[in-house]
Amino acid sequence: MNWQPPNDWLRITTIDAHTAGEPLRIITGGLPPIPGDTILAKRRYAREHLDHLRTALMWEPRGHADMYGCIPTAPVTPDGDLGVLFLHNEGFSTMCGHGIIGLVQVGMQTGLIAPGPVVRLDTPAGRVTAFPQFDAAGRVTGVAFHNVPSFVYALDQVVDVPSLGRVRYDVAFGGAFYAYVRAEEVGVGLTSADFRALIDLGVRIKRAVMAAGIPQHPFEPDLSLLYGVIFVGAAQTSEVRGEPLRSRRSREVCVFADGEVDRSPTGTGVSGRAALHHARREIGVGEPFVVESILGTVFTGEVVEATTFGPYAAVVPRVTGTAFVVGRSELLIDPQDPLGDGFILR
Repeated sequence: MNWQPPNDWLRITTIDAHTAGEPLRIITGGLPPIPGDTILAKRRYAREHLDHLRTALMWEPRGHADMYGCIPTAPVTPDGDLGVLFLHNEGFSTMCGHGIIGLVQVGMQTGLIAPGPVVRLDTPAGRVTAFPQFDAAGRVTGVAFHNVPSFVYALDQVVDVPSLGRVRYDVAFGGAFYAYVRAEEVGVGLTSADFRALIDLGVRIKRAVMAAGIPQHPFEPDLSLLYGVIFVGAAQTSEVRGEPLRSRRSREVCVFADGEVDRSPTGTGVSGRAALHHARREIGVGEPFVVESILGTVFTGEVVEATTFGPYAAVVPRVTGTAFVVGRSELLIDPQDPLGDGFILR
């Protein structure tokens, strides 16, 4: 077909992928320049000037309520290889583990990123260092990354949630702040059959925790927000019984942004879990643990270093996972389309 869109239509190119089931739309061309001397400055600019493009690319009819994306940028540090912004149904997030894994693996597979043993990424939360894994033929088979320092913000907090009662939770930071809740304590399962119940509970608990006090980042006010609620429970994938890490295997489901459900185990959530487990002396440095998603896909986490971050005892987490390409697109925005900026339904 030789048809070409009119010159006044916006044409945006993407590579679509998933990391452990969670979508990742990598925006490869067509966006206007995003100025800023830091990634946080670029994020602020995007929030103030490009939010209509976020909704157009994440929401229907080009996306859906649980779409996720990223925008690669030039690095903003002298030794950085790449900058990245993350976007979803509610706005622009501060860090994304599945996005790091997907961007690096898919980026190397498609030529967006030059092959190499290390990729240093500038994210809104700070420096993240990724380590692609290669097979004998030189193909990228997965990615591990060392996240920003992750720390426990508060343990054993209790909040009253309307129609639910008192809920116990921990708060930890793994590039974003999460409230961690034991699934059995609020009577919810962690499978696809529990999808709607997880959204309902996650949204209500998030609102209650935020009303009790929004967590404060020690250095960056832009990072002082509660990103989501993570429900934690026992592992459920029967095929792995007897494996060496069975005793350190669990399942978690993250409900973030505006009731969005992560299909992956949530890389930043696993990072926060590493900080929580280390603080409770449940794991030491170099002791891996496995986290299942709502789909049964997995990330492996571990603590590679104990450190401090401002006033907090912290850890440097390592998270490992795998991504797959599912397509590439040229998305079009007709300036006459009344729904060109997208819409969202649940």
